Amino acid sequence: MRQATARALAEFPQDLAPGIYAVTFRIDSVDQDPRFPYLAIGYNTDLEVARLLAESSALEPWEARWNYAYFPPSGLEGVRTVGADREHDPVGAELHRREAEAQGLWYEDADSLPEHEQDERGERLDEQFHELCVDLARQLHSDDRIVTGLGRPLPVILYDMFDPDGMFTLTRDANPADLVAEFLTQDPEGGAW
Repeated sequence: MRQATARALAEFPQDLAPGIYAVTFRIDSVDQDPRFPYLAIGYNTDLEVARLLAESSALEPWEARWNYAYFPPSGLEGVRTVGADREHDPVGAELHRREAEAQGLWYEDADSLPEHEQDERGERLDEQFHELCVDLARQLHSDDRIVTGLGRPLPVILYDMFDPDGMFTLTRDANPADLVAEFLTQDPEGGAW
């Protein structure tokens, strides 16, 4: 996933780089099946925020800038999908499956595994993928990949549309504090570090 993420950053349009203010990580899964998680890597721009605010006087600036509901396709769907999505990342899907099998978490639909056991395994797979995405964002910061690709440090905003409040914890855990201070002003938990 590190290699694919580095390639995705290189695919961000260089003419937009000065206006890109955040890298986005949308965490999802194919058909909401925790066995097939993926990460859509994208970005958002100051130009997009200005457009949104010009179109709606009712929209709050924080919402326009940080709420994924207002992200353009580059921030919501991303420029590249990596992970256990067989269609977009067959290599990643196979690696993920092997790791899940090695940990005893994989199961097939045809298995006679009780539903509660499937749910427990699914929760653990989901937790591990979220942790992987946080670690991946941290790695982008520590390796200076964002600075190299976009010219300056930028926050990585992590979100899972099925766990809206989780985005604050994920993003806080993945970034240096100074990069996400503005984002965390709307954290229901108070943004405490």
